[in-house]
Amino acid sequence: MIVADKKGRKASPSKARSAPKKASSKAPSMTDQAHKVIRHEIITCKLPPGLEISEQEFAQRLGISKTPVREALARLALEGLVETYPRRGYRITPVAVRDINDLFAVRGALEGVATELATERMPDDEIAALEALAEANYTPGESTSVDAFVTANLQFHSAIAKGSGVTRLANMVIAHLEEATRLFYMGVNVRDVNPETNEDHRQIVALMKSRDGEEARRAMLHHNENTRRGLLASLVSDRQSSLQL
Repeated sequence: MIVADKKGRKASPSKARSAPKKASSKAPSMTDQAHKVIRHEIITCKLPPGLEISEQEFAQRLGISKTPVREALARLALEGLVETYPRRGYRITPVAVRDINDLFAVRGALEGVATELATERMPDDEIAALEALAEANYTPGESTSVDAFVTANLQFHSAIAKGSGVTRLANMVIAHLEEATRLFYMGVNVRDVNPETNEDHRQIVALMKSRDGEEARRAMLHHNENTRRGLLASLVSDRQSSLQL
C-alpha cells in the first residue's frame, strides 16, 4: 500500500510501515529476585518460623541495596509470611496450632469435593499418571530429596484438583496447597511421612480408578486428617519447634 507523507509525496511501503514493537518481556526486578529467594527460604523452612531477620542481612547476602529487600519483605508481610516490627526489623511469621487446624479444615472441604468430581471426570490415563506420584518418597535430612518429595506431593494434589474440571475450585485448592507447603516442610523435617503418605495416596488412586467418587472423597478427607494430626503431634513433641500453642 502507498501512502503520502506530510508534503503530499508518496512514501514507499517500507517507510510507511510502522517500526516493530520492542519485546514486552523484561528481566525480573531486584525486588522480584529478593522476594523469590526469601519466600523460597521461608517456605522450605531454611528460615524457620519465629526467626528474626534484617534488611541489611539479606542486602549483604544477595549483593543488592536495602531498598529492594525492604520492598520484598513488605510484600511477604502482605502474604502473611513475615511480621514487621518498627525500628526492630522483621520476624518470620510463627505457626500456631489454630493456623494449622483452620488451614486443614478448609483444605479438606475443598479437596474432598474436587476429588469426587475428578474421580468422575478425569480420563483413565491421567488417573494412571497419579500412580507414579503416589510412590514418591524421600530420604530424611537430604534437602534435594525432600524438595523432590514435596514437589511430587504438590503435583499429586494439584492434578486431582485440576481434574475436577472446575477452574475456580482447582485454583482455591492449589492456593491452600501452596499455603500448606511450609507446614509440609516442617512435618517432613521432624518425622518420616513416607509410609502414611504413600499408603494414603495409593488408596486414593485405587478408588479413583474404580470410579468410586464418594469413597475417593472420604479417602482424601482421611488423608487430610492424617496429615494434620501427624504434623501437630510431631511439632508439639519437638522441643526445637517454634509452634505456638
